[in-house]
Amino acid sequence: MTSRILVIPGSNRSGSFNAALAAAVSVELVQQGADVTRISLIDYPLPLVDEDLKNESGIPENAMKLGRLIAAHDGVFLCCPEYNSSIPPLLKNMIDWVSLISKDGDKPLKPWAGRYVALGSASNGTFAGIRGLYHVRSVMMNVGAQVVTQQCSVGGAASAFDESGRLIDKRTNSMLVGACQSLITHCALASTA
Repeated sequence: MTSRILVIPGSNRSGSFNAALAAAVSVELVQQGADVTRISLIDYPLPLVDEDLKNESGIPENAMKLGRLIAAHDGVFLCCPEYNSSIPPLLKNMIDWVSLISKDGDKPLKPWAGRYVALGSASNGTFAGIRGLYHVRSVMMNVGAQVVTQQCSVGGAASAFDESGRLIDKRTNSMLVGACQSLITHCALASTA
C-alpha cells in the first residue's frame, strides 16, 4: 500500500530555505514510492491560539482544514526553521490549533494522535537549524505524534541546493534520504498492523 505523506514547510518567507527543503523532500518521497501532498501555511492563515476565542467561536475553519488534511495522510514531514534556537511561531501556532481539535462534527478527530512525523530543518547558519528540531520533536511528542528518529538538517542553505532543487552535499542528502525512508517504513508498518 502506498504511504500518503503530507509535507509542510514551517515558513512563509519568500525564498524560504525550508520551502526549498520541503520541495527536495517531496521529490525524494515520490522517488521512494510515496503519494505526496505539499502545502504552504500561507494558504491556512490562523489567529494566535486563544482559549477565549476557541470557547466563543470554536476551532478556526483553517485549523479544521489542516486537521482533516493531516488525518487523511499516513505521515507528515515538517520542514522547520529555527528562531532563536527554537520552534518558529507560525509552525507552533499551527501545531497547537490542530492539537485542540477533538471532533469533526459528531465524529471524534485527533489529527496528531499516532501520526508518524519526520523532521527536517534548513538554515544558512552552521548549526543547520538542529537546535530548533529538539523543541519541535518535544512538542510533537507531547501532542501524540510518533516522531521518527532520523532527521535532516541542512546548513549553509543559501548554497546547499542545485539548480534542480536537490541537495548538493552527499552526507546531507543521505540524511534526507534516510529520514524519508524511515517515515515511509513506519507508515507502511502501521498500515499493515
